[in-house]
Order: sequence, then C-alpha cells, then structure tokens
Amino acid sequence: MSGTRLILGRPRARVAVLACVAVVALALDQGTKLLAEATLADGRTITVIPGLLALKLVHNPGASLGMGSGHTWAIALLAVAACVALVVAALRTVNLVWTAALSLAFAGAFGNLIDRIAYAEGFLDGKVVDFLDYGWSVGNVADIFLMAAGIAVVVLILLNVPFSAKDLATDGAGRDEREEAGGR
Repeated sequence: MSGTRLILGRPRARVAVLACVAVVALALDQGTKLLAEATLADGRTITVIPGLLALKLVHNPGASLGMGSGHTWAIALLAVAACVALVVAALRTVNLVWTAALSLAFAGAFGNLIDRIAYAEGFLDGKVVDFLDYGWSVGNVADIFLMAAGIAVVVLILLNVPFSAKDLATDGAGRDEREEAGGR
C-alpha cells in the first residue's frame, strides 16, 4: 500500500510535480541555449567527444532533422496544441510517474516553442536554437527531454503502469480474478 501512495498522486501533488519538472527543465533548456548563443555565435565548433558530440550553433527553422523548415508556423501551432494536450494529460492522470514523464515532454515542447516565438520575425516563423551536434543531427536540451519523455512513456505502457482511475479499477479487477483463479 505504501508503494501505491508513492505512485498515486492527489491533484495538488500532480500540479506540484508538473510545475517543478517543467520549471527546472525549462530553465536548463533556456539557460543552455543562452550559453550556446553567447559562446558559439562566432561560428566555431567545439569537439566534446570526437566523432560523437560537438558544440555548434545552428538556428533550425524546421522540426527534427530540419524537416518542415518551410512550414515553421505550422510546427509552432502543433507545438501549442501539444503543450496544451500534455498539460491536460499530466493533470488528468492519477499517477505521479506519468505526470513527471508528461511534464518533461511539455517542457521540451514548450522550450522549443519559446524559441519559435522569441526569434520570430513574422507569424511564428522563429528558429529553434540547436547546439548539440551528434554528427548526424544537431539538437538541444529540449530535444533530449522530449526523447527521454518518449522513452518513459513507452516504458510505462510496456510495464502497464496505470494512467487513470479507470485503469486502476481495471487492474484491480484483473488482479482479483487472477487471485481467485489461482486459488488464493
């Protein structure tokens, strides 16, 4: 029962987790982007791990791998919709682990949306500040948060971690049926 209390959260706890994760993640994302702008604006590349990671400033108008660079405004509108959906989902779940994963995804999406708005010259046509050069792609800390959140969501689904009160009821009913069938 105590393990259940650690996983399940009241609405106030879910709001606190959402706010804390989002604020810390956004501060890390925006802080590292400011640092990249300040130190890499001269066009230089700093090798961190040869062949694996370098620091190089890129202003990306598109999505991942520069896709959709001609439709930056559409990407920004999708990011707005994603941010709203992620906050709603994070607040609707009864599970603090789900809340944390969705909050991390929100922070990643919102961090890149901030760039699209802050660096816009027209309607949502701003570019995202990327600086982590992996050789095959250049990204940022928000992208890392999005990837980590995506992996967490997949793991939560694979582990059948309940998302809603309905999932808890279904899981509890299934457990009772299994215990009765097992003779317990």
